[in-house]
Amino acid sequence: MDHSDQTLQWDIFCRVIDNFGDIGICWRLAADLASRGQQVRLWADDASALAWMAPGGAAGVRVMAWTPSLADTDLALLATAPCDVMVEAFGCDIPAQFLTACAARAVLKGNPPVWINLEYLSAESYAERNHGLPSLVSSGPAAGWKKWFFYPGFTALTGGLLRERHLAGKYKAFVREDWLNGHGIPWQGKTLVSLFCYEPPVLPALLKQLSAQGLDGKPVQLLVAEGRARQAVQALEGTLEHPGISYLPLLPQTDFDHLLWTCDLNFVRGEDSIVRAIWAGKPFVWQIYPQDDGVHSIKLDAFLTMLKAPASLRDFHDRWNRSTTEPAAANLAIDLPAWRICAQNAKTRLTALPDLTASLLEFVHKNR
Repeated sequence: MDHSDQTLQWDIFCRVIDNFGDIGICWRLAADLASRGQQVRLWADDASALAWMAPGGAAGVRVMAWTPSLADTDLALLATAPCDVMVEAFGCDIPAQFLTACAARAVLKGNPPVWINLEYLSAESYAERNHGLPSLVSSGPAAGWKKWFFYPGFTALTGGLLRERHLAGKYKAFVREDWLNGHGIPWQGKTLVSLFCYEPPVLPALLKQLSAQGLDGKPVQLLVAEGRARQAVQALEGTLEHPGISYLPLLPQTDFDHLLWTCDLNFVRGEDSIVRAIWAGKPFVWQIYPQDDGVHSIKLDAFLTMLKAPASLRDFHDRWNRSTTEPAAANLAIDLPAWRICAQNAKTRLTALPDLTASLLEFVHKNR
């Protein structure tokens, strides 16, 4: 059911930890909520990435500076536009000042805001078990309130994935050749491969293989993202036989989506880009963020099981995410036809589920 006809004031809190993934997800959520008639304040401790990520901003979204001590002028907004929904993204703690102001307002209104703890994306079973569970706040200005755990995910028993309502129409209207020509990328007769990664030890072997053998019967044009991926590739340029490389600038989120729609194979990293790779429906390889305790391996395995990945794709993911260097002569088998079928099937299955924003709107409606 669509509850976007009921306008609420949302306050989303985001701490930028590393690589801009958190702010990227929070911005997509904020902009999507606003596109469905909601009013959103996005509180971020470092919103500088939005200058290139979302240069045009979004109607209905106001970016707020999350400083160690919130300004009285900012908190005064709660008097004229009180918070209806608080979103605590990825384990960040909502400032006590904000909770105090909300609590004072709740006394007057008679009900507190709906408090959402938005968790990280995972295909592991705990996402279904814990999705939608309440936790009673025991102390502080919000004592007695409920905090609800909200898990994005890949099944109907989770909160779903971020997917704008008009994404399918934009994808259908997209003209690949126009995008490539507009970015000055040589593409005719090439297999296009995007690279957005950290520094996987197998990267040198992959680049040598692609430059020497091509892919899908054609030479490869590598489209490399700005940042760590660019630095990693530039360090290896002298070892490549026929390097067809286009270095990209920092791309706005919409343009990053276009990159994934354009390429024949996408290498992505982190949470936001894996979701966008799924919606692209193209073959992809995911570099999961490495963790010292090895938990990322369990998370990756659960994701590949959900994806119904063929053996060749599982093997490539295993080697792409290893922490040890591959032998220089190792051949990395890339089965684009099988991977393409897998990606398209996953896109079809997941598109049939409610999207994250719609699920949030429904959840908030039930729990106000």
